[in-house]
Amino acid sequence: MGYNECMTLEELKRSFLEYIEIEKGRSLKTVQNYDHYLSRFILFSKLKNPKDITDDSIREFRLWLNRQSTGNNRATGETLKKKTQNYYLIALRAFLKYLARQEIASLPADRIELAKVGERHLDLITAHELERLLDAPNGSDLKSLRDRAILSLLFSTGLRVSELCALTRDIDLSTPELSVRGKGDKVRVVFVSDEAKKSLQAYLSKRTDLDDALFVKTGLEKNKGDESLPLTSRSVERIVKHYAIKAGISKKVTPHVIRHCFATDLLSNGADLRSVQALLGHANIGTTQIYTHVTDKHLREIHKNFHGKSRK
Repeated sequence: MGYNECMTLEELKRSFLEYIEIEKGRSLKTVQNYDHYLSRFILFSKLKNPKDITDDSIREFRLWLNRQSTGNNRATGETLKKKTQNYYLIALRAFLKYLARQEIASLPADRIELAKVGERHLDLITAHELERLLDAPNGSDLKSLRDRAILSLLFSTGLRVSELCALTRDIDLSTPELSVRGKGDKVRVVFVSDEAKKSLQAYLSKRTDLDDALFVKTGLEKNKGDESLPLTSRSVERIVKHYAIKAGISKKVTPHVIRHCFATDLLSNGADLRSVQALLGHANIGTTQIYTHVTDKHLREIHKNFHGKSRK
């Protein structure tokens, strides 16, 4: 597409979104999110020309963002988290970098600094709580077998809930390896434990439907007239929450908490950070480093047990 000085910000935004979808291979969800973030900026700033984006217009937008109430907490006056505000700024920086590549005059992307966020807090459950959670679906009916397979597979592989829901029933259980397509359409290999394999075999042997999805709705979960349908991420979140309550766990438990448990279990048993990064499908090792508190604790034990012994 040719560019000219008469193109508006709205037109340039559309070109940018097409670029990240086609040239950069971003997922439709990412494209939709960037569209939302950039549209909010354009609507708020009322700017038409990329030349008009200035430090002041960005500062005013940041002030506005910082004062926005969250959708669920207007009554409490809770405002957008810094992390959420940064999503808008990251989209703006990407857009400005794109404009610079197209030699369109605008604000340099490096003029936008991200808001400082506090250290990320990990939601974890104890090993004993995890054991109770995995054992909570103890029936022999199809739903119980399915739910046991879901929990077991989540812990065995560290899959994201979206990755779990995208699996099909042609899964090869003769090998422990499983290829999954994760964020950015990147394929990685994860490993299915013997326990998870047994749970999957028991569940699949009881299936009578012809749906391609690995995990489908059963019984009362299906709407009237529905055939078997794939479970959604929200459905899996409800399933995990249900069994956490059944297991007597008072903390909030989600599929992502099980993913955290997967990572910390590997690290606490001696796995290196790079291997865990590959298994989780993190593009940047900085994301994996939220788990270093586990290795830090291990190093403290090593220091305590071995340091200075020759002086005693």
